[in-house]
Amino acid sequence: MMPEQMIRWARWARSEPWIWSWLATLGVWLATIAFTQGRGSGEVLTAALVFATFTVIVGLGQMMVVTLGPGNVDLSIPGTIALAGCAAMKLTDSENPLLLVGILAALGIGVAVGMFNYGLIRLLRIPPIIATLSTSFIVQSAAIAYGRGIRIKPAPMLADFATARILGVPVLAMVVALGSIVIGIALARSRFGRSVLAIGQNMRAARLAGIAVDRTRFATYVLSAVLASICGVVLSGFSGGAALDMGDEYLLASIAVVVIGGTSVAGGKANVPGIWGAALFMYLLVTMLNTFGASPGIRLIMTGVIIIGVILVAGGEEQ
Repeated sequence: MMPEQMIRWARWARSEPWIWSWLATLGVWLATIAFTQGRGSGEVLTAALVFATFTVIVGLGQMMVVTLGPGNVDLSIPGTIALAGCAAMKLTDSENPLLLVGILAALGIGVAVGMFNYGLIRLLRIPPIIATLSTSFIVQSAAIAYGRGIRIKPAPMLADFATARILGVPVLAMVVALGSIVIGIALARSRFGRSVLAIGQNMRAARLAGIAVDRTRFATYVLSAVLASICGVVLSGFSGGAALDMGDEYLLASIAVVVIGGTSVAGGKANVPGIWGAALFMYLLVTMLNTFGASPGIRLIMTGVIIIGVILVAGGEEQ
């Protein structure tokens, strides 16, 4: 009976790629607490949950774009985070009554960036990777011009929300987890979600089936940019203000969590639980290497090797 159960478990694990990111998360956490002899294990998990949440926000948007099929990727995320954060902080001016104005401005920036991205892709026939990279340069330049020298503290309500905890669990993580569930249900049940999956599987067939391909792709790129702008706002609230380089680390991270989390790089298959597992794994991996005394160079090499390995595995399975 035991061998049969193991076989069934192995088959289930192969059919659910998100499980590997969670197993990897558990492995690096256990390795860390074993090295520290259990000291600070709870604090490490709490910190991982806090910082992974920001990666999850942008990872969900990147996941939707990548699911559209080969070549689809959003490289404008860092610039969008920076500009949205700077705009929100500057318009809010540390005042609670102006917080809604700042948030709406940040969301407007996200919508505009998403529209511009898809305009370059659809109207000018520019490949998504080039179009969104070009947009990133433009948006980042706008952030530099608009937010040069800015260091305005966030409104108290935003700072309290971004740092609040209930029974040790970050409130922001709870909200993002709820949003993740909504996106997961939308992918499986809504017309929009099923359209995204169908386009990723075969765009031509989706078009022949009557799916509004252009409208769906447009909405997906806008969604990714809006989520990046939301990340810019809450990240500014958490870190005590906006910074022009605060989105830089999320370019690699947003792509890495999508791939490590089990979303198909060939499109047509998204994986929401894997985004969370991969985000936690990446933070805990760096924590483990720091605990072991690894240099920054080694940490970067290890992260890159893991990403390349997962991409090779995914490519091998799809063939």
